[in-house]
Amino acid sequence: MLNDADTLMPNDAFEPVRDRVDVSVGVLVRRADDVYRIAQVLDFESLIGVDVATGRSTALRIGDLRPLTRDRHCEQPSGMDMAEIADEDWRIAQERLAAIKPLLGRMHIGREDVELRGTELGIDPATLYRWLRRYNAYGVATALIPQKRGWKAGNSRIGSETDALIEQVIRDFYLTPQRPTAQKTVLEVLRACQAKGVKAPSASTVRARISQIAEKEQLRGRGYKEQAKNKFFPVPGAFPHADFPLAVMMIDHTPADIILVDDVFRKPIGRPWITLAIDVHSRMVTGYYLSFDPPSETSVAMCVAHSILPKEDWMLLHKVEAEWPVWGVPKTIHVDNGADFRSNNFQQSCLMYGISLEFRPVKQPRYGGHIERMLGTLAREIHALPGTTFSSVKDRDGYDSEKHATMTKSEFEEWLVTLICKVYHRRLHTTIGLTPTRKWEIGIFGNAEIHGVGVPPRPTNSLAILLDFLPYFRRTVQTFGVTIDGLAYYAEALRPWINAQDPETKKKKDLVFRRDPRDISTIWFFDPLLKHYYKIPLADLALPSMSIWEYQQARDKLKQEGIASVDEHQILRAITELRSRVDEAMEKTKTARRQAQRRKEHAKKISPAQPLPASSLPPKPLAPMGMDDLLDGDIQDFGDIA
Repeated sequence: MLNDADTLMPNDAFEPVRDRVDVSVGVLVRRADDVYRIAQVLDFESLIGVDVATGRSTALRIGDLRPLTRDRHCEQPSGMDMAEIADEDWRIAQERLAAIKPLLGRMHIGREDVELRGTELGIDPATLYRWLRRYNAYGVATALIPQKRGWKAGNSRIGSETDALIEQVIRDFYLTPQRPTAQKTVLEVLRACQAKGVKAPSASTVRARISQIAEKEQLRGRGYKEQAKNKFFPVPGAFPHADFPLAVMMIDHTPADIILVDDVFRKPIGRPWITLAIDVHSRMVTGYYLSFDPPSETSVAMCVAHSILPKEDWMLLHKVEAEWPVWGVPKTIHVDNGADFRSNNFQQSCLMYGISLEFRPVKQPRYGGHIERMLGTLAREIHALPGTTFSSVKDRDGYDSEKHATMTKSEFEEWLVTLICKVYHRRLHTTIGLTPTRKWEIGIFGNAEIHGVGVPPRPTNSLAILLDFLPYFRRTVQTFGVTIDGLAYYAEALRPWINAQDPETKKKKDLVFRRDPRDISTIWFFDPLLKHYYKIPLADLALPSMSIWEYQQARDKLKQEGIASVDEHQILRAITELRSRVDEAMEKTKTARRQAQRRKEHAKKISPAQPLPASSLPPKPLAPMGMDDLLDGDIQDFGDIA
């Protein structure tokens, strides 16, 4: 559901506040002008709150609640992003997160638990409490960065060549059965950098990179394969550490076994791709992404954002009257070794939210058994639909899939959401002995035998979460604006940053821009001083909305025509020509209809963060002026996580 935090300011600007509503008994929250203390959580939609002013109890919708305050101790470094955090500060943040990780996710943390953890690590309990408070306020690792030492202007990450050399040395030298020490690995990195003539990183940078290697990968790479197998091999029907909801989430892609038709002529256009995520503990589907585009970083970003965010508006979009009470940040995401999961942006985003990213061992399909079985269940249901391709040519023998195809993408997606929420979630799962919905409820609220983990904190800014997982770019701002992939973008929000210099390096300042590849007619610029995102359109407003794939297709066409220097007007002409050809061929060819349908889907600009247009939602009550003034003075919001 779109919150007041999601409603864009004039000039399409918004503040990426990443705080969450803690839905726990005793916590103070606000609804509009009133402050309540949570007395009892009834279910995933409602709770009982006590008005702190009147003492009266009342039923409250969880979706209407907002955090009361932001802890002044949680003040974040203003105006920077993940790319500008010093390596040493990032290492410290990861160490602090590791220190408090055993204490996270508990409904009640006793003084004895904190003191015991402090004794184990040699850390004062008051310090652990402070780190817990800072992390719980936002749920992101950057909350633990040292305030005085870190996030200074001018700090920057190592260059791409150096970064690649570190990765190569770790892969080819450190992760070998010879088991060289970290010190020898540092020396090998220095030697490789000297040989290549690139700037060498500090020893702490290399050690920090080694410390980020997953234990399973370390054991396997350094010759302890049997030990790794014994520790991480999942026994039948179980998965390591998936002991509660959102402990482990699995994601995978698959082409759906069905031919869909376009919206205009209702003729075949091909099979869509499904990116699906499930909670291993309960087998609940946490989120999905359906598209005619092949799997990519965007598919992963949309699926993860859909998993983390509440889904009330998503159900309204698809006109499905059912509950899908799943939201929250998972502890671990388990994926295969695809390039889309191994992108630096996705890995950084997971680190930002404290998500452990684990990769399925190569040629070990049993490690992905849970998601594979779910996709198999989905495939069997799809095989009953008109236009199915079945699972093989043999099964399809005598059946003309294209001839029987009748469903559009929208109709299929409505069917998919209905299947997930009304059938799969409510059907007995033989492995766990319960329905996924009931298993999820018990894991959250508990029963006579199990102590539930409580309702996950509810995100308050959906667009910020989506942008955190989308691809980003670093660019300087010129007099004409900023250029990405040969396209110029400009808006008044960029004017103060034209030819801006870094005060320490005296070089032009790199700034962070994020982009949804499905529509590159606009990008999001993060202003490091105002700590807001601004939507920046193409400088040439005559250019149409287009996806990155459509733009690349137009560039390729111009190259084939022998045009060495490509400008935006030529791009416009090429896209217009390509679209004309598609429109002419739509009724004749499946490829053209599929391309036209892709363009139509991109133009809808539907995402898990904004499934419904703002105009279709009722206005939200505004917070009292006094409360807003107090909150703004208490804390500065941290910036983009790039």
